[in-house]
Amino acid sequence: MTTDVEEQKIIKATDVKIFPYRILKPSTTENILNQILQLDGVLRLLINGKSLPTIVNFGPAKGLPVNHTDRKTINVKGNEVPLRVSVGEIILTVQLDNLEDFVEQVEDILNDTLSFGYDIKVGVFNKTQTTVSDYMKYGENFEGKIDSRLIGLVDPNAKSSETVKYIR
Repeated sequence: MTTDVEEQKIIKATDVKIFPYRILKPSTTENILNQILQLDGVLRLLINGKSLPTIVNFGPAKGLPVNHTDRKTINVKGNEVPLRVSVGEIILTVQLDNLEDFVEQVEDILNDTLSFGYDIKVGVFNKTQTTVSDYMKYGENFEGKIDSRLIGLVDPNAKSSETVKYIR
């Protein structure tokens, strides 16, 4: 059961998905993320894309290192963030009263930064309630013990320190 205050927070928080028409280079990703994180209301930011492994996982070259040019460390608000994916989409969870202004500001950033097209969609793209994977990772009655922004983002087999980076 949720209280009125909790319900208001859930209703006001929404996701903004940025889907560029091309895979973003690390320098472009760094530029966009730094500009977006200067805007008010961003609660959580996810980058998704195809994995950039450090070693070959299968085939005749299994076990050899992968030297991919896009597997770099970017600087986001003074924090070193290793890119583990080729950035194909960015999902922002925002909590604002005026979402249209926020989306316009993001469009301005993208228009100034990208030389190709993109789509922006507003909706719910992340899990907002606890999942079975959350319980597998944290056990029972964990809800008050972890950061609520981590709900729905866990991989029970991965270390959170490897997949989640806190940027203040």
